[in-house]
Amino acid sequence: MYYGLIILSVVMFGGCFALNDVYRKMRGSSLKISLQFSLVSSLAGLIVLLAVNNFKIEYTFFTLIIALLSALVGLGFTFCAFKALGIINLSLYSLFSMLGGMLLPFVQGIVFYDEKMSVAKVVCFVFIFVALLLTVEKSEKTKGTLYYIGIFVLNGMSGVLSKIFASSDFEKTSAAGYSVLCALCSVILSGTIIILFFRKKDETPKMNLSDTGVGALNGIVNKIANYMLVIALVHVDASVQYPMVTGGVMIVSTLICFFGKNKPSKKEILSVLLAFVGMLALFVIPV
Repeated sequence: MYYGLIILSVVMFGGCFALNDVYRKMRGSSLKISLQFSLVSSLAGLIVLLAVNNFKIEYTFFTLIIALLSALVGLGFTFCAFKALGIINLSLYSLFSMLGGMLLPFVQGIVFYDEKMSVAKVVCFVFIFVALLLTVEKSEKTKGTLYYIGIFVLNGMSGVLSKIFASSDFEKTSAAGYSVLCALCSVILSGTIIILFFRKKDETPKMNLSDTGVGALNGIVNKIANYMLVIALVHVDASVQYPMVTGGVMIVSTLICFFGKNKPSKKEILSVLLAFVGMLALFVIPV
């Protein structure tokens, strides 16, 4: 059942990447627009998660701290994602995002949770490193580098925080309660920043029903997918879960890319295949 939750979340995350790109094309990629997107998506996700949790808001101090950090990471990731998608296509964006989402929790598990380094993990790391090198074009080494690093690190930190929450012995809420607090913190943070710094009228296009719907749908899908991963993380090792998520989302995003204007190049397809083979090594190599 828990592997099924992971697979379902993979498909949902792939859809979220596509929705992010659609929203960016509809409205742009400024800081104000990314904050508005975060507000709308978090609010929609919060409503659905509250329904899942029988409209209860659970609380412990530890859960609140992790949820607040998660919300800050999410806001930073949304901004970097919007900027990066203006430079690179969906498959390349998902590669940077998902590699960070796998590698950082891997390092965390080895350094802080006494997970053993194996031949399979070394092979996986080498393949992923080569795949990442293949995605860097000469013209892209400086252009947008900060955003590439941002989506890599911040998506990785999302997994790191989920692992800390799932593995901690501190008093904490249920997975649903944690997800609700994450969404609530995102709503409060993004809303507060907009009110304090972006109240003045500018050239930012006004939100309409269609782009609000895209943002809301993204939030619902994303929050539910993350909620399912938190549940699975209690029962499935992080060294298994995150490779499944990474490889799966890469494949889904690349397939979606074939239906858009920016088709993935042969080099990008090769990099995705190498990354997937590296992750497959985790399951094929017995040591």
